[in-house]
Amino acid sequence: MPTRTSLSLPEDVKERLQVLETGGESLSEEECVKEKLRLLQDFLQADTQDQLRSLEAKLKNSELSSVSAVLSVVGVLIFDDSAEQNGHSNGISENGSHEGNGEKEGAMETQEEGDTIKSPSATKGRSGRRSKADSEPKKSPASSRVTRNSGKQPTILSMFSRIREEKRLKTESDENFEHGTSCLYRLFFGKFHLLKGSIPPPPLLFQTPPPKCPDCRQYLDDSDLKFFQGDPDDALDEPEMLTDERLSLFDSNEDGFESYEDLPQHKITNFSEATCVLLTPGSLKRIPSMMTTLAWMVCGVPAKKLGPINAWWITGFDGGEKALIGFTTAFADYILMEPSEEYSPIFALMQEKIYMSKIVVEFLQKNPDVTYEDLLNKIETTVPPAGLNFNRFTEDTLLRHAQFVVEQVESYDEAGDSDEQPIIVTPCMRDLIKLAGVTLGKRRAARRQAIRHPTKIEKDLKGPTKATTTKLVYQIFDTFFSDQIDQNNKEGGGVKRQRCGVCEVCQAPDCGKCSACKDMIKFGGSGRSKQACQKRRCPNMAVKEAEDDENMDEEDVLPLLKDTKKVSQAKKKQTKNKITWVGEPIKTEGRRDYYMKVRVENEVLEVGDFVSVSPDDPSHPLYLARITALWEEDEKMFHAHWFWRGTDTVLGESSDPLELFLVDECEDMQLSFVHGKVNVLYKAPSENWFMEGGMDDDIKVIEDDGKSFFYQLWYDGEFARFETPPKVMPDEDCKYKFCASCTRNKEKQEQETPCVFDPLEDEESDSKVFYSLACLKGEQYRVGSSVYLLPEAFSFGVKAASPVKRPHRKEDVDEDLYPEYYRKSSDYIKGSNLDAPEPFRVGRIKEIFCNKRSNGKPDTSEIKLRIYKFYRPENTHKGPKAGYHTDINRLYWSDEEVTVSMADVLGRCRVEYGEDLVESVQEYSSGGPDRFYFLEAYNAKSKSFEDPPNHARSVVNKGKGKGKGKGKGKASSQDTQEQEAQELKVPKLHTLDVFSGCGGLSEGFHQAGISETNWAIEMWDPAAQAFRLNNPGTTVFTEDCNVLLKLVMSGEKTNSLGQKLPQKGDVEMLCGGPPCQGFSGMNRFNSRTYSKFKNSLVVSYLSYCDYYRPKFFLLENVRNFVSFKRSMVLKLTLRCLVRMGYQCTFGVLQAGQYGVAQTRRRAIILAAAPGEKLPRYPEPLHVFAPRACSLNVVVDDKKYVTNVTRGNGGIYRTITVRDTMSDLPEIRNGASALEISYNGEPQSWFQRHIRGAQYQPILRDHICKDMSALVAARMRHIPLAPGSDWRDLPNIEVRLPDGINTKKLRYTHSDKKNGRSGTGALRGVCACAGGKPCDPADRQFNTLIPWCLPHTGNRHNHWAGLYGRLEWDGFFSTTVTNPEPMGKQGRVLHPEQHRVVSVRECARSQGFPDTYRFFGNILDKHRQVGNAVPPPLAKAIGLEIKKCVHEKMRDNSTEPVKQEKMDVCD
Repeated sequence: MPTRTSLSLPEDVKERLQVLETGGESLSEEECVKEKLRLLQDFLQADTQDQLRSLEAKLKNSELSSVSAVLSVVGVLIFDDSAEQNGHSNGISENGSHEGNGEKEGAMETQEEGDTIKSPSATKGRSGRRSKADSEPKKSPASSRVTRNSGKQPTILSMFSRIREEKRLKTESDENFEHGTSCLYRLFFGKFHLLKGSIPPPPLLFQTPPPKCPDCRQYLDDSDLKFFQGDPDDALDEPEMLTDERLSLFDSNEDGFESYEDLPQHKITNFSEATCVLLTPGSLKRIPSMMTTLAWMVCGVPAKKLGPINAWWITGFDGGEKALIGFTTAFADYILMEPSEEYSPIFALMQEKIYMSKIVVEFLQKNPDVTYEDLLNKIETTVPPAGLNFNRFTEDTLLRHAQFVVEQVESYDEAGDSDEQPIIVTPCMRDLIKLAGVTLGKRRAARRQAIRHPTKIEKDLKGPTKATTTKLVYQIFDTFFSDQIDQNNKEGGGVKRQRCGVCEVCQAPDCGKCSACKDMIKFGGSGRSKQACQKRRCPNMAVKEAEDDENMDEEDVLPLLKDTKKVSQAKKKQTKNKITWVGEPIKTEGRRDYYMKVRVENEVLEVGDFVSVSPDDPSHPLYLARITALWEEDEKMFHAHWFWRGTDTVLGESSDPLELFLVDECEDMQLSFVHGKVNVLYKAPSENWFMEGGMDDDIKVIEDDGKSFFYQLWYDGEFARFETPPKVMPDEDCKYKFCASCTRNKEKQEQETPCVFDPLEDEESDSKVFYSLACLKGEQYRVGSSVYLLPEAFSFGVKAASPVKRPHRKEDVDEDLYPEYYRKSSDYIKGSNLDAPEPFRVGRIKEIFCNKRSNGKPDTSEIKLRIYKFYRPENTHKGPKAGYHTDINRLYWSDEEVTVSMADVLGRCRVEYGEDLVESVQEYSSGGPDRFYFLEAYNAKSKSFEDPPNHARSVVNKGKGKGKGKGKGKASSQDTQEQEAQELKVPKLHTLDVFSGCGGLSEGFHQAGISETNWAIEMWDPAAQAFRLNNPGTTVFTEDCNVLLKLVMSGEKTNSLGQKLPQKGDVEMLCGGPPCQGFSGMNRFNSRTYSKFKNSLVVSYLSYCDYYRPKFFLLENVRNFVSFKRSMVLKLTLRCLVRMGYQCTFGVLQAGQYGVAQTRRRAIILAAAPGEKLPRYPEPLHVFAPRACSLNVVVDDKKYVTNVTRGNGGIYRTITVRDTMSDLPEIRNGASALEISYNGEPQSWFQRHIRGAQYQPILRDHICKDMSALVAARMRHIPLAPGSDWRDLPNIEVRLPDGINTKKLRYTHSDKKNGRSGTGALRGVCACAGGKPCDPADRQFNTLIPWCLPHTGNRHNHWAGLYGRLEWDGFFSTTVTNPEPMGKQGRVLHPEQHRVVSVRECARSQGFPDTYRFFGNILDKHRQVGNAVPPPLAKAIGLEIKKCVHEKMRDNSTEPVKQEKMDVCD
């Protein structure tokens, strides 16, 4: 607290100043200024007088204009005035200073530079005290004391504050200088600001930072600044006070004070704060001190000037939740109890920050995987303890105390065990550090164990339960990690810790006491571990390493890398010379003589044998192949069908070194390249495979003799698919040269090439040949079929309305009112659909033809289609609005025709005239994707809608009668296929949903009609209750999945609650999304951290799969699941599935492409049991923003793609925010009515679909979070224009509903990166903007523009999107578990209403039907929605699984093809 001191002036000078002030003499303004300067000059500080004399000399030498000189005089006096206010007038110095933090609570900083912090055990009083080494008392020289101030002497500042009212500047700019130094401006420019051009406008005068108190660092022009009014007359100095007979433990001999161990401990009340100096070895440090106006221990003894202070400490709590703060001087310990009335609000801030630290440390210690939004939930729902001077915690509270809180977390980590995961690297803390701009390790060197109180920080000692694993899963992980750890140890111990080298922790000396130091050579150790001192663990590098595994942004684009070389393209080396044929040729074709056997050196090889081939690169392992043909044609040759080793696949180093994979890759080679014969066995799944789960004792399949290998799966290197080897059957007459790879590659090439059949003889033309059928990629296309084409295939007769583009950045923005708008340098709006492509064109084939060559024969290499165009509603003159209101699968017939190439066709669809349908349009549309209908034709010339012509109706459907199911007609081939599908009714799979959440995955599978969820496991009770509400027939286990699996594996039939447990053979499909945060923050696996992964829920989930052996398995996770630990998590997951015998693959899907207005990329691992068909990933249904559709995955520098063939294209338009929620009634911030009326009809196809077919008058869960008054004010001031966010906030003062006024954000520093505004204003809010270290005193609070955002904006993309509004025509960011305007996904404001999105709006963004129920309070419901898999995405995957089941049923109804002859091992 600054101490206001006075300036002693003679009475005559004061009287003269009074006259000048009141305008008693007719002097010009300039003369008045000079006169005042003359009067005051002798009373200014010496250095100020020197500066003024220097200015006078420059003015005389014409180096300065008179105006510039006057401006300079003002600047000098401003800083002299600030010095006067801080106790330096008349040579009197206050005792010390400290570095505060701008919160008027500097005295309460527990971790200032040079401080020591007392152990939490300090409550023991005089016993059990910290050692001398921790804080050696230093006697400081007695500082000069200031006598009690009468308060009558004026300061320079006060002298110039009483300006005549008529002299006040009336300009708007003057209002910016109402406080503090503005009086000096008025003093020196009273009238001649009116002289045009003589004086620059006031804002340009104050482009330097406003003055600060050099001691406490508070701004002196702060209207809330409080001044210490001096000590009471009867206050005693500390030694005198302590020897007072009312409380003395000593006699008047002060020798007792020398014994540090025996210091007395007292409680003090009614205290205020000033500053003092503490001398520490080697430097002068400023730290806070207490000065008491009244201190009483046993009975009241007033005291003053307690100090200098040697240490601050927190002793724990007072029996409740209130922290006790204390300090130590050379003479005693003091515990602060009740502050003085004026100091009470400042002291309350300290109590607040300590209690805030307690909340954060306890919450993160028990929940290390939570997000920043989850922490805000905890803070906002915690009721402050009674007796503290605040009633609610908000995000602003957390950000205000972020530096202190993070330092407490660092302190907690420092005192933890070496193998504990530090809290500082948790995702939540990393987000807080980034957002608040916290400096790590700032005061670590001086810190001890602040707030680590064993009785109050409730440490969760249970930890995660140990993973229950099957033997197979356990051995795979154990073997792999053991090898990895052994390798690490051989390479010289653990990974050497990096350090940033700039923080205080890095610059501190090694302690010499911890285990790492004891191993160092300089301390007499072996030097093997090469680990850094445990006291010097660099917090900056720890956080940076944790950042390596952060989720990629939704719009990150992976680099396009080269494909790895195929075996057939690799160079080989000739090794054998002696080669002779065995027997006679069995067949001669042209110049080729085919043989069945050959002798290479001393080994006999025959067709079907396996051989190794030497690579040209000796560091590469031998290539392995099957001989499929032997012949001689100039050279002795063989045809090699290659196998890949596991290291060549996505499995990489996690693979079994003896397992090979069949690939469709082959080549002709000289026999001289053969290295030798090897044994390769085909491991077929056993007949009892489904019941063998959890029974494998040994992961070894065969013994390793150097020449024996096995294979069980075929591998597709492009899509990373492991499948059962394709069934092939060679003809009897070509067994000597049959190659399955050649056969499949030939079939694939034929499918890719369009071909025509059934020429139409009656269609005559001189230049064309017409056909009735064409084939492409396994699909048949007939005249009358409807097809998809790329948007570029044809244009429409009506010019498309261009999308409404956002106007370019406004250049005429008032930069003083909107000081952060300059950060919006890009026109790109996150969440915008402006770049989304158009959906596919749809046409109906009128003719299939080829042009004739000159010889009269058709040119079948170029197949053409003549098609009728279909218009979508948005392609008509009505534009996008028409598309918004109509069904997304509705089209308009047109007689416009266009010719396209067959190669441009993307697929087949079905388009029917609505009146001819045998079912309702809704029933027809719900039959699956690729179904469209039309009711009208569109005439582009007249821009009118008409009845469709007769030829527009499908020939086979004519006369079926208005969708009523009446009428007769032949069925088309497509109809026949669909009838077959109905006849082969797919049975629903009995499903176990692990980590089910509220049931998004199961809901999608139910909609697809593929599963019946009989069992679900969800440990979090609110989500489990929600699952029960929506799936009343499901047995929901609300307990640890590891406990349940253990029960089942031990033979139990029920759990402790009597619920029936699924048994082996019961589960046909296993689905779930195991949380993986437990290891996602670790940079790499090592001997300390691998056990965390071994005990993770991913491993438990794989054990479920191994034990139950379901027909289908699905693992869903965040997109970065495929990248964690350099993809090691992915590799080990696939490795386990492959070893079990599963076919499997992985991919990344974008939920926005399957019918939700949200970008949400998710990794999906699919697996199918032997004998089943491995599902493919669903083709995108809706077009979506290309930036959010980067779905490639790079593993070991190899790019993998999902199997989708349509890329970013889609058959439907994108779903927008408007589609999602424009029909929902308006609500206000904090709306809490659980059930309300819809108040209107659905407006879009999505809304009709999401409300459901049954009439539902009640809308549930349209409730939104009640944001604090300050956040609500910010939301009100965010404009409604697309792309608006915090950068559009005005810098104004606002009165909040609770009666508090916000402050304007002060720009106090120059900004190296962004320069100054157009008006010359500063743009920095902290010293770091100019390249200096952060100054805690620069922090500002209760401002409409959050101070932390401009503070750290330069290094975080200007925090684009925080406090961002959704755009009606855009999409949601990934729906989070808690919509927070400053959370990870900050675009959570309603497009028009001043609130965050509601639970129901978030649920719709995920695709949950309105009838879907959630359980618990509003935060529980948000979490359930945010953690769920979008049901439309799950439905699309479910339909693909359904296709596979159907194909298998169809195949089983025909005679199975025999597999090629192979050696089989059990």
